Amino acid sequence: MNILLLLIVIIVLFVVFVIGIYNALVRLRNQVKNAWSQIDVQLKRRHDLIPNLIETAKGYMQHERGTLEAVTNARSQAMGAKGVAESAKAEGVLGKALSKFLLTVEAYPDLKANQNFLALQEELSSTENKIAFSRQAYNDQVLFFNNKIQMFPSNIVAGMFNFAKRDFFEIDTAEKAVPKVSF
Repeated sequence: MNILLLLIVIIVLFVVFVIGIYNALVRLRNQVKNAWSQIDVQLKRRHDLIPNLIETAKGYMQHERGTLEAVTNARSQAMGAKGVAESAKAEGVLGKALSKFLLTVEAYPDLKANQNFLALQEELSSTENKIAFSRQAYNDQVLFFNNKIQMFPSNIVAGMFNFAKRDFFEIDTAEKAVPKVSF
């Protein structure tokens, strides 16, 4: 009787242990999803601001058609990206195109003085900062989640329930370089 009771206690403790780890993994997975949705919100805001910025600049920058088209094309690719890795790559290209565009704006004093353009540029700058903070928060959550599913003993429970490692939101090093614009 005592052996049976001891066996039942051990089984109950094991089940409680597994449930605790499983719930922690689910919580972390949901935090990763939430962090990604925060990035997604900021990226949508960025994508919505770009057409207004381009339209404001078009009248002034008639000779910079290639720069404007590069931003527009990069925005389209970024909006169609699926998943973290593809989004990170597309957003890196978009960021580079936007940087080149904003550097090109320096050659147009009338455009730099335009109140609509200045307001849109400030909104874009604010959004870029929010994207950076959201990306950092997402990567922190991915780190916590990946650590949990790779460390013993939670890796056993993670394997049993098919919890998979998540990708960090990283920009390619080639896309981190500051673009050079010459006139």
